[in-house]
Amino acid sequence: MIDEQTVQQILNAADIVDVVSDFVALKRRGANWVGLCPFHNDRRPSFWVSPSKGLCKCFSCGEGGSPVHFIMKHEQLSFPEALRYLARKYHIEIHEKELTDDEKQAQSKREAMLMLNEWACDYFEKQLHDTQAGQDIGLSYFKERGFNDVTIKEFRLGYSSEGYDDFYKAAVAQGFNPQLLFDVGLCMPDDRGGGRDRFRGRVMFPIMNTAGKVIAFGGRTLRKDKNIAKYVNSPESSIYSKRDVIYGLYQAKREISKQDKCFIVEGYADVISMHQAGFKNVIASSGTALTEGHIHLISRYTKNVTEMFDGDEAGIKAALRGVDMLLKEGLNIKVLPLPPEDDPDTFVRAHSHTEVEEYIKQNEADFINFKSSVVLKDAQNDPIKRTAAITDVVKSIAIIPDEIAQMVYAKECSNLFGMDEQTILRQIKHYRNKYIEQWRKERQQQQAREQRLAGNVQAEEMPIDAPHPADELTDNTTIAPQQVQDVPRTGSRSNNVNVQEREVIRLIVNYGMCYLTDTRYEDGTVKPTSVLEYISNELMLDNMSFSDPLYRHTFELAKQYIDGYYRDLESFKAQLEERIREYFDEEMKELDNNELDALDSTALILAQEQKEKTATSRANVRANNDLMEFSSGYLMKALCSLDDDPVRQLACELATDNLPQLSKIHTQFAVIVEERDKLIHLVPQRLFNWKNAILVLRINELKSKIAHSSPEEQPQLMEQLQTLYATRHTLAAFIGDRVVNPK
Repeated sequence: MIDEQTVQQILNAADIVDVVSDFVALKRRGANWVGLCPFHNDRRPSFWVSPSKGLCKCFSCGEGGSPVHFIMKHEQLSFPEALRYLARKYHIEIHEKELTDDEKQAQSKREAMLMLNEWACDYFEKQLHDTQAGQDIGLSYFKERGFNDVTIKEFRLGYSSEGYDDFYKAAVAQGFNPQLLFDVGLCMPDDRGGGRDRFRGRVMFPIMNTAGKVIAFGGRTLRKDKNIAKYVNSPESSIYSKRDVIYGLYQAKREISKQDKCFIVEGYADVISMHQAGFKNVIASSGTALTEGHIHLISRYTKNVTEMFDGDEAGIKAALRGVDMLLKEGLNIKVLPLPPEDDPDTFVRAHSHTEVEEYIKQNEADFINFKSSVVLKDAQNDPIKRTAAITDVVKSIAIIPDEIAQMVYAKECSNLFGMDEQTILRQIKHYRNKYIEQWRKERQQQQAREQRLAGNVQAEEMPIDAPHPADELTDNTTIAPQQVQDVPRTGSRSNNVNVQEREVIRLIVNYGMCYLTDTRYEDGTVKPTSVLEYISNELMLDNMSFSDPLYRHTFELAKQYIDGYYRDLESFKAQLEERIREYFDEEMKELDNNELDALDSTALILAQEQKEKTATSRANVRANNDLMEFSSGYLMKALCSLDDDPVRQLACELATDNLPQLSKIHTQFAVIVEERDKLIHLVPQRLFNWKNAILVLRINELKSKIAHSSPEEQPQLMEQLQTLYATRHTLAAFIGDRVVNPK
């Protein structure tokens, strides 16, 4: 639905570091960036982002890819949705045509649910601002809470009218399927064959994911009737799981990363009031206990968490819930009890920004010290209660993964409890070992479940007659062109043929447009040949093709970019001329001038000439490196951003195999050799290995056939086998492999 020119504009504008940093707190590590992986429970930074390649990858779970692929994976969006997300981020206008009926039906249910929620959010906003009831009831309530117009707009607050089915009728009239309204939870079916509104007569709080997509709603009633629930939330659906969503994180994530700290409060109004008061790194658990999903989200942006809660007994109990899970993930936890008569909303509205900052500074306490004081409060004169309280604190310390932190807390507890420090440390070790054993069992059970699931999938997908690799001929040896076309195209990934095919397609994805060699044609002309063109020529001459359908499809798509590459290359070279002059000026400034001042005029001229020569050499090296980066990244970035899920997924996997890489460092005396510097040897060798793998498969098939053949058939089959062995000898000579031909 988006024209190709706009798509390219979006892809060119999307910077991988900028895109990923919206969701992950990144730190520079040499030429790359690193952070906690957003796709799994990452405790140590394993998610690498390469600006030069425009790619990211987790070296633990393997997820990653281009900016558009990252957004698709992280936000569970389709390709067009991810493009629209990036277009909004970079303020690129998209002109879309009206969807046809067939195209509407083709949209996925998830896309439709997100679209419906977005429309519903707009609807509730208009009800709040454009209707008399919305202004008199909803807007008046928000104003009474102290929310200004900017805040109301930023959090997209709204109002749902009192009517039985006002929203239902409006949504159906807009063309939304009634069943979709029920599935997303905005309406409920009634006994008359229609629907009724879930949120009627409530002020609306949209719940957004980290990309700003509306995935659910919370509605607060303004009635005083105790029989009516104060808050109603959307039910869970394919786009909303309350265990994995934190209210306010979309608005707070940048400030959390910036300050490396977040405050956790309980309700919607607490978040909004704190945000409006200038404390923008605030999120809410929305009245539910913290889950592992919540903690996983928080740890992407910071390890420092402060729980802000009411100072009464109920608030203290709420603060103690879920803290052990925070400690388990290695988060640094502090607590901030408020005066008993206040909650975060009322407190920040009653005090200035400076007063709140001062209160935080004076009352923010370490969690272990706070918990110790709370649990010991009513147990001073009861040995049994005191023992249980101390054990409770020790168990919390044992959950902390950092041994140094454990020792520090053990020392503090020794002073607080009046106990021997070594006794506390022994108890910490005891409970730590129990936790580790418990977690190990849980992990083994999870792995067993995953293996059973993977086994079932593999059993369903694996062809019964898939060939297996030979026991004696599976090393990197090298096939006669006339033999290749006879090999069965199974597409199975269980044999060495597929391994070698994957290696060739990997070279294409990563270096397809890189210059490899010059080719002399029959008319005497000599033209530069890229890796992709060389491989294409070789396969054509040998009558070979990829047996794996996905590799074959990717290869055919890659060839379609050849003409476009050479057009873009000419434009890039024109820009490079100007860049070389800039590089020259930069290198001239870098060179040391101190010695030139002390030279006489003759020596000065010679030194100046040498300086310019050195600057020119360095500028040319930098420009050549830019050209290499352009060529190596051209096809990779195109395939990794393609609206073809299998090809894009494969390209992202293959392109990130070499991450992270050190930037190539050129000096006058040394060069760090990268894989792309060895392509002239690597590409032919990988092609020979592939041909040899095909021949090995053919030989083993023939040997098996001989073993089960009749005496009359064996002479002819043995002759074919000898021909295959002779072919292997010929190919092995190219890579120095020694093949023994048994007599």
